[in-house]
Order: sequence, then C-alpha cells, then structure tokens
Amino acid sequence: MCLAVPARVERLLDNEMAVVEMDGLRKEVSLALVDGVREGDYVILHVGYALSRLDPEEAERTLALFAELAGRLDGGGGAQA
Repeated sequence: MCLAVPARVERLLDNEMAVVEMDGLRKEVSLALVDGVREGDYVILHVGYALSRLDPEEAERTLALFAELAGRLDGGGGAQA
C-alpha cells in the first residue's frame, strides 16, 4: 500500500530540492517531477518526491481529515474493534 500526503513548501533549495513542512516536521524533498513549484505551494509527497502541486483548499481538507483520523486512532472517540 502506498500513501502520498500533502506538504507545504517552505523553502526552495538548489538542484530541484525543497524543504517541506508536514504537521511541524520538516523534510528535504525532490521537486524534479513537478514544474513551477513556489514557496508556499502544497505538493503531494511520496517517498521523498513531490508528485504534483495541490490546490491549497484541497490540501487543507485532506490535512484536516488526517488530523481527525489521528485523533480517533489516539483514542479520541473512534469506533472500538
């Protein structure tokens, strides 16, 4: 199973690289597969590569869903097995 997640581009680096932020975590990733990325853009991130740019509203909705799921997994009221 593969999972690609939204991440916000904080800083552009040399050699088609960037620093992205995901829920307070920062990671250096490759932008080699995506053209025209600017600081502040959201990208879909998978195993260290940005795969595409993402609309900011869609990114926020997706991140909110992830946060809700994480809350349920942490005992925040999800269904019991």
